[in-house]
Amino acid sequence: MLARLSMALLWSLHWLPLPVLGRLGAALGAVLYALAGERRRVGRINLARFMPELTASAREQLLRRHFRAFARGLLESGIAWWASPARLRALTVIEGEQHWQAVAHRRCIFLVPHFVGIDIQGLRLCLDHPLLAIYTRQKNRTFDAFLLGRRSRFPGMHLVSRQQGVRGVLKALKPADDQPAPTLQLSPDMDLGPRESLFAPFFNVPVATVSVLPRLARMLDAVVVPLVVTQLPDYRGYALRFHPAWLDYPSEDIQADVTRMNAFVEQCARAQPACYHWLHKRLKTRPPGEQSPY
Repeated sequence: MLARLSMALLWSLHWLPLPVLGRLGAALGAVLYALAGERRRVGRINLARFMPELTASAREQLLRRHFRAFARGLLESGIAWWASPARLRALTVIEGEQHWQAVAHRRCIFLVPHFVGIDIQGLRLCLDHPLLAIYTRQKNRTFDAFLLGRRSRFPGMHLVSRQQGVRGVLKALKPADDQPAPTLQLSPDMDLGPRESLFAPFFNVPVATVSVLPRLARMLDAVVVPLVVTQLPDYRGYALRFHPAWLDYPSEDIQADVTRMNAFVEQCARAQPACYHWLHKRLKTRPPGEQSPY
């Protein structure tokens, strides 16, 4: 019942003007910071491990800003989930598209780290070009069905579950009759457990990192094009920023490949630290002999 009421509230709020919706989201973030004790604890642990150079007070201020950015992004995602394509286009600006166009003659993989607005990014981009994204099933079946339905509401967005594995991805990448093949979008900067993971540095801390990006890039003979979502100030929406393609990727060293990926995500997270997803248990899987900090 609570999940259904939350969805109904999100739907009703998406009609608000963007500046009002964004400010309401920031206020909601302050409330969530006070109430979501477990997520607050996870965020504090992550920031203490990844940014020890900051004072405790500075890390706490950063965590507060992240909750505000996160909640703002949640409410603004309602525009992507329900609003017209025209309003969704008005919510975003696409930058650096020439980096993608320069390699558009090849198969591409978009590397999209977990920044606030990632749902907005996917639905906006699929209006112009078909995408294939991998999703993780939610424990709450009602919420899982809701997210799956909202994220696939446009015909240009194709989803496969992580449980379907590489075989499911390869099958979904086959073009339908007279239709262009979708571009694969990967967001592998999460701790998905020890299976198919390598430990690579992230903010100078070894983290379990799935090797799916270099493995699929090699398997598909694809070029990796990073795409990063940026939350614009003054409640002006989002920028979808393409970065130059990694033409020399993957290498012959898969450990170096996942290290390079983590270094890029870290660079982007340092550039907009309040918008990176600090509430995920990124340190859940630890090297042998080391206990999880959670």
